[in-house]
Amino acid sequence: MAETISAAESGSFMLGGDLPVHRLGFGAMRITGAGVWGPPAKRPEALRVLRRAVELGVDFIDTAESYGPHVSEELIAQALHPYPPGLVIATKGGFDRPPAGQWVPNCRPERLREELDGSLRRLRLDRIDLWQLHRIDPRVPEDEQFGTVAEFIASGKVRHAGLSEASVEQIQRAGQHFPVASVQNRYNLLDRQWESVVEHCEREHIAFIPWYPLNAGDLADAGGALRSIARDLQATPAQVAIAWLLARAPVMLPIPGTSRVRHLQENVVAAALRLTREEREALEKGAREAA
Repeated sequence: MAETISAAESGSFMLGGDLPVHRLGFGAMRITGAGVWGPPAKRPEALRVLRRAVELGVDFIDTAESYGPHVSEELIAQALHPYPPGLVIATKGGFDRPPAGQWVPNCRPERLREELDGSLRRLRLDRIDLWQLHRIDPRVPEDEQFGTVAEFIASGKVRHAGLSEASVEQIQRAGQHFPVASVQNRYNLLDRQWESVVEHCEREHIAFIPWYPLNAGDLADAGGALRSIARDLQATPAQVAIAWLLARAPVMLPIPGTSRVRHLQENVVAAALRLTREEREALEKGAREAA
């Protein structure tokens, strides 16, 4: 399949009920340095990846304050500002990144406010289209965290809000404070722990954004079905894995990330792949057997 395929071929989803995005987006975690810490080894290539993504029809870019920290957001603004019409940039807050690359949840209201203001400044935006709570902090009362997110929406600094690594029950509790527009949980062909959340999001028309959508390249463990189907479709296993995610549910918004233009272009080709029901069932059976 040609590399000129557009992400638009993945179809569209109405984020928050009023914000259309193509279902195949881009995750901007990997444009930072090793361990999601510091600047990328090849900054010009990272900038090219972002610009090429938009050229290929990607209109949904997911990042976070903690990626770098700050580096991913700064690169997005450098590469793409002033932003083209229709480009949706989602970011997240709720993690501290102390030295040594650790990830420490911190959802104290004052910290979340600081992070949001920093993201607005770095991204050169007056409002974040989708701001997500990167984790629910077990050390802070949920009502305080969710109430702060509701405050962000009421202030006009955030248009829509979501959660990450959240259960159905947590989504429902958050929904008592603000409309949950998205849930970003770890999910891929080999790791389907959050199946119940996918089903809940589908029923409630909430975007499900799978992070780690390609299982960091461990797709060889998915069994012979993946390799066989990829061969029949003249595609790569990664492309088939993305196509499976797109076929899994209409609310699914995969965001495969990369720091290389070549890999980006390969990923976008998946937008045009169409799997039959038999192919999807064979992939799922192969993944279960490999687990």
